[in-house]
Amino acid sequence: MSQDPHAPFDQAVLEMIEHSPIGAVPFTPTYQDALKRLYASHQVYASADHKDGHVTVRSLTRLPLFHAANLDALLAGSIEVDALESNAGIFDRYLAHLPAPLRAKAEPHRLKVVGRPVHHRKHGGAAPGVHDPVHSLFLVPGTGPHHGLPGNYLHGSLFEVAQGSGAPLHWAIQLHDTDDGASTHDAASLAEALEKLQEVFASAPFHLSELTALGFKLN
Repeated sequence: MSQDPHAPFDQAVLEMIEHSPIGAVPFTPTYQDALKRLYASHQVYASADHKDGHVTVRSLTRLPLFHAANLDALLAGSIEVDALESNAGIFDRYLAHLPAPLRAKAEPHRLKVVGRPVHHRKHGGAAPGVHDPVHSLFLVPGTGPHHGLPGNYLHGSLFEVAQGSGAPLHWAIQLHDTDDGASTHDAASLAEALEKLQEVFASAPFHLSELTALGFKLN
């Protein structure tokens, strides 16, 4: 049993947020003090969907993750990394999960989240020997210094990073909120990056700052 005298009231505030359609609580000092404690303990985040609303971490644990549908096949070694599901397909599945009003709010983020396709100098496909750097999208519940995408999602990617002409590629994982909040982890190999990505998925939901415990750097 908790020895914290505030625990029963804070629990009641959590339940109030979860039962409110907009995640609201009264603006009285007692409730605002409870909110400060809940934010400090990473039990509550600012809602991405309702101005001045809040969302509980335990409610976000029920949300699905979105990543390449064939990521398990890559982990099993049965496909190559460039065969991963397209970012557009992943984003479409995220949109389909959202209620219609949030879907309309999420669609304008498509270009920033999905990215532009690579355009080669030669139209009609890649020139022989040209390798498109891999950039695979994923979305996980959470927040950052700024709120997440509609539905309270952070967007991230697993991608190859060139270190200069002739240098070998290395890998990175980066997550973003909807503004300039970002957290990055560099990996020496695809295997290392995929292992770290599984840790990220297992840790969601989270605030970007919490990823420092997994070796990420908050930008």
